[in-house]
Amino acid sequence: MTNARLVLASSSPYRLALLKTLKVDFIADSPEVNEAPLSAEMPAQLATRLGIAKAHALQHRYPQHLIIGSDQVAALHNQFLSKPGDRDTAIRQLQLASGHCVEFFTSVCVLNTNTGDYLTDMDTTRVYFKALTLTQIERYIDLDTPFDCAGSFKAESLGIALFEKIVSEDHNALIGLPLIKLCALLEKLQFNIL
Repeated sequence: MTNARLVLASSSPYRLALLKTLKVDFIADSPEVNEAPLSAEMPAQLATRLGIAKAHALQHRYPQHLIIGSDQVAALHNQFLSKPGDRDTAIRQLQLASGHCVEFFTSVCVLNTNTGDYLTDMDTTRVYFKALTLTQIERYIDLDTPFDCAGSFKAESLGIALFEKIVSEDHNALIGLPLIKLCALLEKLQFNIL
């Protein structure tokens, strides 16, 4: 299936930029998926379910394609950290994260719409935050405005100054798409990047 066209089921500019680094032709289209967690759903379960749902949401528009769905859920002590949306929420999230480890569960799903088969994988990234003062947090928020980012920071930008360390198998996962795992899934579906 090496002639298959890829579809990225996402409107995220971060995922779009990451997939472009693989130098493959693809279409990006936004799936309409309710991202609310189910009752008692754990962060990793939510990320996996949403990655699969996003890929399947576009299957009827793109027959005979490989559709990539991905989702990221941030959690502090198994409590969800959402995209903040505004300055005050971002400040509160970073105050909670200060001096703690936040886990980011980034799922990836590749759906072959020709066969209905799909494969999934997950990257778990642990971000260890420095003990931050309110002044540092406010200055960061005002400079980087990470209101559309889970956990209220941009690791690819000034957000890196907030951390003691990051532990991950793939640094791309924290930005929104685990490219190492994606390449492996595509290869299993006979789509080789190189």
